[in-house]
Amino acid sequence: MTATAARAIAPRDSEAKDHNLVSDAVRETISRSVHYEKRPVKGIDGKPVPGLFNAWITLDNQNQFNSYTTDMVKATILAFRAASAARDVVAVVFTGAGDKAFCTGGNTKEYAEYYAGNPQEYRGYMRLFNDMVSAIIGCDKPVVCRVNGMRIGGGQEIGMACDFSIAQDLARFGQAGPKHGSAPIGGATDFLPYMIGCEQAMVSGLLCEPFSAHKAYRLGIVSEIVPALKVDGKFVANPSVCTDRFLDENGRIIHGEFKTGAAAAEGQALLKRGTVDLSLLDERVEALCTKLLYTFPECTTKTVEELRKPKLNAWNANKENARDWLALNMMTEARAGFRAFNEGTRETGREIDFVALRQALAANSPWTNELTESIQPRARA
Repeated sequence: MTATAARAIAPRDSEAKDHNLVSDAVRETISRSVHYEKRPVKGIDGKPVPGLFNAWITLDNQNQFNSYTTDMVKATILAFRAASAARDVVAVVFTGAGDKAFCTGGNTKEYAEYYAGNPQEYRGYMRLFNDMVSAIIGCDKPVVCRVNGMRIGGGQEIGMACDFSIAQDLARFGQAGPKHGSAPIGGATDFLPYMIGCEQAMVSGLLCEPFSAHKAYRLGIVSEIVPALKVDGKFVANPSVCTDRFLDENGRIIHGEFKTGAAAAEGQALLKRGTVDLSLLDERVEALCTKLLYTFPECTTKTVEELRKPKLNAWNANKENARDWLALNMMTEARAGFRAFNEGTRETGREIDFVALRQALAANSPWTNELTESIQPRARA
């Protein structure tokens, strides 16, 4: 290296402004349940590149399927802000701990025990949630969602706010709002019509039926899927999903749909025999980050900003009125739905008595405490 070249790349720490909202010490341990870690980015030779990193942001609340609490939302905002401002970060990898879930949305225990019946408090919480989505979709670095497991409800929404999604094929996707007392207006109603079309957005947002990673790949919600199940030392595709045919005898698309009957039972038996290995997922995530390494950083940021615009414009147009509605809904349906999920059991179920509720409202019954109690799972039991 010549002396001129050495001077050109010499660090200018004494002149650099710190654009972070938190210190290095805080940033490295942002939260016990949200981990921020810089991992060396790999070059095309597979070796770590000195001085350059990917920022890994990991939700870690495995006992509750990585659902985010209020403190975790705040930590996630800070983590994305730190990654966005870091000069040595090439890309952000957003993931969850373990192999069961990326994220299943807001923490229903906290919702049921604190926010239910407290619209003013939930409105404050939704300010934080909105800021979290905005932090993801406004990050100055490309964001890769490493889908290590279920991506449901609010987890699906923050996942769709990312720029890329790479999933292990045992993961499930979907919304949950209308089944549990909410509406998927934390991003799903903004992103889904743009990403998969209006009709499929209705299917996902209203029916709340989970779908496979293979279907998510087919619909275009994820850019790549990899097998995660190892049986007898070899990776096999998710055996509970149809992967060997595209159409049935009537011409309907069945690729990525869950198997039924005897085929489903055989698939479950194979799942029990195997073990989950996410090494291929990590390889593909690292490979994508390597591709991003070999681009002009400012051109990359500008391209990302422009390609995000349809999602960003829809999000910014709706996020505040969505926040107000969700807060008020905590007095009625959300209060009932989140309590049902939190207080229900495997035996009683975790959903309210929808028929009884609709009958009561059709008879002009007001939303009283008695109505809320009468439709809880334990009332049926």
